Amino acid sequence: MQSARKSMLALALVAIALPLLAQEAGEAPLAPAPSHWINEGPAGRGAGPVTAEMLRRAPADPSTWLHFGGNYATWRHSPIRKLTAESARRLRVAWMLPTGVPVQLELSPIVYDGILYATSSRNRLFAADAVTGKLLWRYDHPLPNDLRICCGPVNRGPAIAGEHVLMATLDARLVALDRKSGRIAWNAEIAPYERGLSATSAPLVVGDLAVIGVGGGEYGVRGFFDAYDLATGERRWRHFTVPAEGEPGVESWAGDSWKSGGAPTWVSGAYDPQTDTLYWATGNPSPDWNGDLREGDNLYSDSVLALDPETGERKWHFQFTPHDVWDYDGNSELWLVDAEIDGRRVPALAQANRNGYFYLLDRRDGTFLYAKQYTDQVNWGTIDAKGRPVVDPKMMPVEEDQVAERVCPGLAGGNQGSYNGAFNPDLGLAFVPVIESCMQFKKGIVVFVEGVPFMGGEPIGVDSAEGKAYGHLSAIDVATGVEKWRYRDPWPMMAGVLSTAGGLVVTGNMEGHILGFDAATGKETWRFNAGSTIRSHPIAYEIDRRVFLAVGVGGGGVVEGIVGKPSIVPDAGVLVVFELGPENE
Repeated sequence: MQSARKSMLALALVAIALPLLAQEAGEAPLAPAPSHWINEGPAGRGAGPVTAEMLRRAPADPSTWLHFGGNYATWRHSPIRKLTAESARRLRVAWMLPTGVPVQLELSPIVYDGILYATSSRNRLFAADAVTGKLLWRYDHPLPNDLRICCGPVNRGPAIAGEHVLMATLDARLVALDRKSGRIAWNAEIAPYERGLSATSAPLVVGDLAVIGVGGGEYGVRGFFDAYDLATGERRWRHFTVPAEGEPGVESWAGDSWKSGGAPTWVSGAYDPQTDTLYWATGNPSPDWNGDLREGDNLYSDSVLALDPETGERKWHFQFTPHDVWDYDGNSELWLVDAEIDGRRVPALAQANRNGYFYLLDRRDGTFLYAKQYTDQVNWGTIDAKGRPVVDPKMMPVEEDQVAERVCPGLAGGNQGSYNGAFNPDLGLAFVPVIESCMQFKKGIVVFVEGVPFMGGEPIGVDSAEGKAYGHLSAIDVATGVEKWRYRDPWPMMAGVLSTAGGLVVTGNMEGHILGFDAATGKETWRFNAGSTIRSHPIAYEIDRRVFLAVGVGGGGVVEGIVGKPSIVPDAGVLVVFELGPENE
């Protein structure tokens, strides 16, 4: 054994010495690894630029998937009728795209002109032939070694507009690349990442603007989201989610606590073209679990904001969880739906909030319509007739030397924007992936230093530790908030969802199974073992009458470990694309 160790040490010394000796002998050092592969040849099928009208009509053309959420209303609903609960059994693997980053693949790809665009963790962006999988170009965004990220090096997907594909980055930048060649058109800094900022979600394109939010709630940033000129990359406006001195809402922050107030904006928003209104959700106030120095409602954290997309001016807001001390971000998907309420058709906004309640608001002015419990366990508080929580004081975080109560939901919900559900407009059902993993919360020291984590305490995953955590996919009638059916899984559900006009619902679980259900009944009709946790957002497209389903495979990240996961399942980072086989199979 001792001899073997000496041999290994000798090999290690040789591995270090050889490059140094080569440099002394005058040989050049090894060149840095390539990080940008440009396409010099033809690409696509001859389509022109992506227009504003195409984005408004999406997903009318089934050969495309142009938004993170499929359409401006973020339904994640495909118009493809061939993908049904019965036909899902004919899905066969067509091609795969390994990303080379084996962790936390949460993407929702974009498809246009026969090209599929996919991102991975650590900001790799790929362009591949959507039918064959042939790589056309690739861009690995150079990242610094001192990133300020909370919960993993994730990216949830690109956006597309004109002749550009856009990606937000972990070092708080927004990059536009030519959709055919992959050449960089512009690269804009959102803000210095060293302050605690990052960007992980897909931009939302509205008119000639790309709107993007930021992460940083665990670093005590003052949250905001921006709009950038698609042609030049110049910032057109910035909307702060925490008011400053003299602005409406600053009175909801004790002292100058607003300066490190959080309220990040790390999800993609929604847009109503009829009223020209942009909707964006906000996250937790900072610090997360100790609210002693930020007494008050802490506007506009844990809220949904309605804005004029041209100016960034706020029209209205609704706050889900005032003075949040459990990390109940308002950062979940926003569905723009029309609901039948008391015999009248109401243009509404629906959200399965992280705090365990499913909300319906009038999206014209933010009027509260209802909040119904959608998780099995909610004990932190109830919701009154006006939509304001009535908090149980026993469920507040406690000092380190005290015994904490088990609080439900835990910090991850419920549901949140890392894994977006879907909505079927024909059935009026929202399909919500749910975590059931309660936690204890304890306060900690509160000292703000820019660029350093600022959480003020810690969560304790008691359900995870005791093997009590589980999950479910719930179909909820948005008009009433009533659950119509449920699939229960032995592990928390943390994958995005796809709905189709053919009545199929696709998602995945922690054990690495891609799952298909009948949208009307919840009957499971398809299961594919992909071998690693599913955290991505499935999409579907149809080219040359050939139907494809794309699902990212690969788990990881901080939250999985806290809520509970099967430790035997390895992490990965592979996009798997299925093709629907012939009817006579």
